[in-house]
Amino acid sequence: MNLSDIVKACKKGNRKAQEQLYKTFASKMYAVCLYYSKDKDDAEDLLHNGFIKVFQKIEQFKGDGPFEAWIRRVFMNTALELYRKKRVLYSINEDIDYPEYIEDADVVSQLGTDELIKMIQELPPAYQMVFNLYAIEGYSHKEISKMLDIAEGTSKSNLARARMNLQKKVMNQFNLSGRKLHE
Repeated sequence: MNLSDIVKACKKGNRKAQEQLYKTFASKMYAVCLYYSKDKDDAEDLLHNGFIKVFQKIEQFKGDGPFEAWIRRVFMNTALELYRKKRVLYSINEDIDYPEYIEDADVVSQLGTDELIKMIQELPPAYQMVFNLYAIEGYSHKEISKMLDIAEGTSKSNLARARMNLQKKVMNQFNLSGRKLHE
């Protein structure tokens, strides 16, 4: 069965087609979930909840664009919804003085994908969400402010703080002190 047939069968509630859709997209969506989670357990929960939403909303997919873009959007919205629910619990009061930059861009290239994901997962939730939406998904601060119901300036501030946090983590990883990292 091709993807179009699988989606049509899923719309009819066909369990085999749902299983096939899951197998087709689980690893890609798990990667998305890792960026929006604190750890692998949270990512697995988000993956589970995301697929529940996909199967609940699959009727809304009209085929106007690629299915992969649609399913990715469902997962992002699921992550945003979870963030909004938990946001009340989060408090960000960090006035830490970080060195602004690291000098050697080669340092970042030495990081493995898993190390980078782990560093992103360690960010405070508000910073992590804005960083992912801006740096990974490519949204503007204006779009992020609407998605998260925050001021545009807050989005910019959270991104700057996320970058400073990540730079500090990279510096610690490589025992660097205050050298500049080219953006």
